[in-house]
Parts: sequence; C-alpha cells; structure tokens
Amino acid sequence: MTKPAASLASLLPQLWHRPLPPPPLLPRALYSSSPLLTTHRRTPRHRLRVSPTTHLDAAAAARATRAADPVEALTATSYPAYDRLLPCPSKDDPPRIEHLVAREDEVAGDFISRSLNLPPMYVADLIKFGAVYYALVAPQPPPYAAPEHVRIFREVTEPSLLRRRASIKGKTVREAQKTFRVTDPSQRLEAGTYLRVHVHPKRFPRCYEIDWKSRVVATTDDFVVLNKPAATSVGGATDNIEESCVVFTSRALGLASPLMTTHQIDNCSEGCVVLSKTKEFCSVFHGLIREKQVKKVYLALTTEPVSPGIITHYMRPLNRAPRLVSEDHIERWHLCQMEILDCKKVPWPKPLITKVHKVDNCGWPKQEAAYECKINLMTGKTHQIRAQLAAIGAPIVGDSAYMTGAIAAMADPSINPYGRASLNYSSEEEKAAAVEAWVACHGKEPKSVIGLQASEISWDHEGEHHYYKAGVPWWRQDAVESDLV
Repeated sequence: MTKPAASLASLLPQLWHRPLPPPPLLPRALYSSSPLLTTHRRTPRHRLRVSPTTHLDAAAAARATRAADPVEALTATSYPAYDRLLPCPSKDDPPRIEHLVAREDEVAGDFISRSLNLPPMYVADLIKFGAVYYALVAPQPPPYAAPEHVRIFREVTEPSLLRRRASIKGKTVREAQKTFRVTDPSQRLEAGTYLRVHVHPKRFPRCYEIDWKSRVVATTDDFVVLNKPAATSVGGATDNIEESCVVFTSRALGLASPLMTTHQIDNCSEGCVVLSKTKEFCSVFHGLIREKQVKKVYLALTTEPVSPGIITHYMRPLNRAPRLVSEDHIERWHLCQMEILDCKKVPWPKPLITKVHKVDNCGWPKQEAAYECKINLMTGKTHQIRAQLAAIGAPIVGDSAYMTGAIAAMADPSINPYGRASLNYSSEEEKAAAVEAWVACHGKEPKSVIGLQASEISWDHEGEHHYYKAGVPWWRQDAVESDLV
C-alpha cells in the first residue's frame, strides 16, 4: 500500500497490519483499510505527526506558519490547530481507523489525543459523533498477523492477567471483546482496554442544507413521519450518529428527547420514514413490520419500461453490497417480491435538475425518456428494488452501484452467473471466480440521489388507519422548487 512518508501509520509500533492495495480508480494517494492495532505506553509526542492528507491540513499549515516565529514556537503545542468538525467537508477524507490498547489506566480523550496526536477537541467531537469504540479485551488478531504481533496480543490477553481485572470478572473472553461506544472523553479506561478510533468518520454534508421542518409530513404524540432527503442517513453510520435524520429532525422540532428509528431506507433514496418518539411505539411499529401490516409504495425512475405484475427473485444472504439476486430458487437465499402497479413514460430529468441533485449518469447512454414505476414492496430486503430492477435490465437512474452491472449484462448476458444466460461451470472454483467477476462489474454506492422515492406508507393500529405520502419526487421538480438551490 502506498503511503506518504509522513504517514502516522509508519511512526507507530504495529500489533497487526496487512498491507492492502488501494481500490481501483481511487483519486487520492492515501487509503487505509482498518490499518493498525497499536499498543501504547506513554509515547513522546515529538515522535508523532498527523498525515498531511487529512482535513486538518489548513489549520495545521496555519499553525506551522505561526510556529516559524521563534516566540510563537515556544508557546505552540504539538497538536495542529483545530476549529471543530464543522464546517462539514464536501468530500470524505480517506478511511482511517486506528486500533489502540491502553497499557495502564487512562482517560479516554487524553489517551487518544496523545497516542494519535489529535487535538483534544477533535477527539471530543469524534466521541460525540459515535466514532470511538472500546472493548474490555482486544479482539483476536486476523490470520495474516505476524508472529510477533500475535505474541503481543497474547501478552495483553494472558489469562493470569485477565483474571486480575475486576471489570471482566464473571465474563467470558468473547463477552469481554464485545465493543461499545465511548460516550464521554473523560471515560476511564482500565489497563488492557482496547479502543477502535474512526479518525475520519463518514460525513453527511447535506444535513446542513435542509430545511428540516419543511420535510415533516406529520407529527403525533407517538411518532413523526419525515420526507427524508436523499444523501442523508436515517439513523446515522457506524462512525457518525450525529449527522442523521433523527438528530436534525429532533432539533428542528425542539424535542426534549431524540427521535428513534423504526425502519430504514437507503441513504441515496428519499421519501417517507417513521421516527418514533417513544420506545413503546418503536416496539409496536416493529411488530407491525414483522406481521407485514405496514404497506410501502415506492416510485422508481428506471431507464427502461417494466411490465405490471409481481417480480420474484432470491437474494444472496450476504450482508454486503452489491446484493446479488437470482430468478431461480437457491437454498437459504431470501425471497424478494415486489409488485409493479403502474409504469408510465416520463421525460428524462432536465440537465439543470440532474446537476442540482448531482445525479450520476453512470455511463448510461443519453435518452429522451425515462419510466416512472409505482411499486408495492411485498418483502423488504436491503437494496431489493434496486437489485431487482437492475436484474431485469431496467436499472434506476443514478444508481451507480447497480447500473454498471446492468450495462455489463446487456453487453454480455453470460457474465451474470445467476442470470438466465449464465454459463455451465465445471467446478465450484470456476463458479466462485465468475461470481467475483460479476461483483466487480458493479460500482460504488451512490453518494447523492437516485431515482427512488418511498412515496407512501400506511398501516392500521388500534382501529385507526394511518396513511402518509411524500412530496413530489426530485425528478418531477423544477430547479426553483429544489431545497438544494
């Protein structure tokens, strides 16, 4: 893996690390994939530097300029200057995850700040964002770890050492390795505690562009229905629970207690989501979903027409994108069904609208018309509508994750090992290679908007019928109506 000479990773002792090549077409030089587990005693600050490719560049450069003055140099700290995690950058910094083990009792914020040479306020913000996790015991090193690194892991998890730790008394090692979020910079860490720090959390800049009150469809004593904007997360990401629909809607409504998620829709889609005000309603709504009492109707803007009727696929039970589907039943694969209620020809979105919403054309040939499909979602699997429509050759406009696969299958139908035109494979190894090649045909998850709206949601509860509808989908709006203008 290519790293800058000043990379922090090269200056810290490693417990385990397997170099990985950067992903194809990555425009930035620095790429990190869960890089290090590092054990620390009190490391001298002068040995540590922050990578020059982070979002602290400008502040650090300004501090360096001031420090060039002899008087300023005497008073400067070893941390780069920092003005909090706002304003939000328009692009995410390269992924960087640091793994630490405290070798003596520590305070979480101080330990992370000192170990990674990060400003204390920045560490406090990472903790507020939910980007720092801890476990009482470090996790098992991966199979590729070097013998020396395994030795260090065994040292910090030596049974006689663990038996002396009151915090894990009565717990199995597996239970003690369970991770939880650090919630306060002043949280005390016992010697041997493991930390995972997401130094560059995934950001959602559109949260700051939205008039959130105007997106509220309905509010009751139990719940809020939100017309979720695209390019936002309902409940946040693994490393960012702050920039989310639940947080920003709660603030906009001035609620004393934050809203809670009851279900999800993709970050790149827009439309109706139900946010709960109470734990009791969360439980009620989850029960209604399990009993299939919640009806969801979607609008999808596709590149090709789709005939009305029920579409059935089976989805591979692997919790990662892209979600692969097959028309044929495969044991243990999940049933996916949706009903196309209507499909009508509509104009392709105007160039100004696609520009305003940053719609990716994904290499699809320019055309005059698109097709708006009204869909009754019968089963609710992740990416189901997107994967199913792409599988029948009618991908959703702007869906960079699945449209590229659809384009590849149009050029060579046999490339899809689960399609009707798939080849006969002579061995499981050959089939596995074909599956990997098919996965590689798909693109990255969209960062902006795709032609998918959760248009309607309805349910019955305690004799009352609830029905809510989102606003006009983005592709039908004029540029002056858009909340991004």
